[in-house]
Amino acid sequence: MSGKKSNKKIIAIVCVLFAVLLAASALVFHFFGPNAEQGSKEITVEIVFAQGDSKTVEIKTDAEYLRGALEEKNLVEGEDGPYGLFVTAIDGVTADSSKEQWWCFTKGGETMTTGIDSTPIKDGDKYEITLKTGYDY
Repeated sequence: MSGKKSNKKIIAIVCVLFAVLLAASALVFHFFGPNAEQGSKEITVEIVFAQGDSKTVEIKTDAEYLRGALEEKNLVEGEDGPYGLFVTAIDGVTADSSKEQWWCFTKGGETMTTGIDSTPIKDGDKYEITLKTGYDY
């Protein structure tokens, strides 16, 4: 019996440590993660389609995050998931998963490390949204 109690204690300790680590990670992101800028701002979004055609959209917005700005112009469609919006279409063009198509978001040519729900925008920011084919980076 003492072996079972010992295993339960170890499992309980591991669970508590995991919860503490998760809470610490959330606090670090909250205090040191990207901050949103309040007030009016203007951003530029270049959309590059599969054929190589592109469209530039200037967005004037009070939104604090990229998703809000894109939704104000009805540029983005998708499904809400555990990590935010999973983008399926931009400007009415749907990525075809059977062709391994997906929308790649970059800022100033650099791949973004946050989703559009948690990407704060600042006045003068420039974003690119490119329809890619193939899941290789």
